[in-house]
Amino acid sequence: MAKPALARLSPFNVTSLALGLAFLYLPIVVLVIYSFNASRLVTVWGGWSLRWYFEFFNDAAMLSAAAMSLRVGAVSATAATILGTFAAVALTRADNFRGRTLFSGMLYAPLVMPEVITGLSLLLLFVAVDAERGFWTVTIAHTTLTMCFVAVVVQSRLGSLDRSLEEAAMDLGCDPLRAFVKVTLPLILPSIAAGWMLAFTLSLDDLVIASFTTGPGSTTLPIRIYSEVRLGVKPEVNAICTLIIGLLAVVIIAASLASKLSSRQGESAAPL
Repeated sequence: MAKPALARLSPFNVTSLALGLAFLYLPIVVLVIYSFNASRLVTVWGGWSLRWYFEFFNDAAMLSAAAMSLRVGAVSATAATILGTFAAVALTRADNFRGRTLFSGMLYAPLVMPEVITGLSLLLLFVAVDAERGFWTVTIAHTTLTMCFVAVVVQSRLGSLDRSLEEAAMDLGCDPLRAFVKVTLPLILPSIAAGWMLAFTLSLDDLVIASFTTGPGSTTLPIRIYSEVRLGVKPEVNAICTLIIGLLAVVIIAASLASKLSSRQGESAAPL
């Protein structure tokens, strides 16, 4: 049994893994290091400093864009989690309803559809209904984008859940709704939390769809950063990106821990 393990740790495999990780994360490491650069020139190292972090927190336009992104992310992630959970329950528990295949295909379409097409379609919709573009149009667009991701996460958890637990609760006098709320919902709650965090991360990171659906006074942080970069990279942008990386890392770690907790709960729940 030891030989296969040693084979997996061959010099070629270690080198390939190191090159792959360097290709993915070395630019991010360089960005984080240069966010502490005291020099005004991005490519010239001038010593360690927190200057550009203070510049960011004194930049009213950047702070306003960051607050807008956080509000849009929180609201759209909550709406996407509710709708995605309902969709996952419908696909898991109602196996043979008419139109299931069409509903499933339409639900998962944003997973593979280019964001340019999604953003343009939503823009044409908002123009057709004469909706003023702003906070709510961006929120609706992000809800449309992220709902399918939540549905996939929750549906995978529901599919592995033992339904005999719910059936036992109904045998003891619970109606289906109460059995779902009292038995199933606590078991899938970690996956719902993971879906919310994933939706929040996707919303916070989105640029393409937000650029189609935003309006005056509702600029998100990625759009603001993109507009700054087009005029030349400032060291302040490095500091902002470092803060975003840290926030997304915390959210991803929390989502991963929630998914592991959900799996452990499913394994420890013995059928009645």
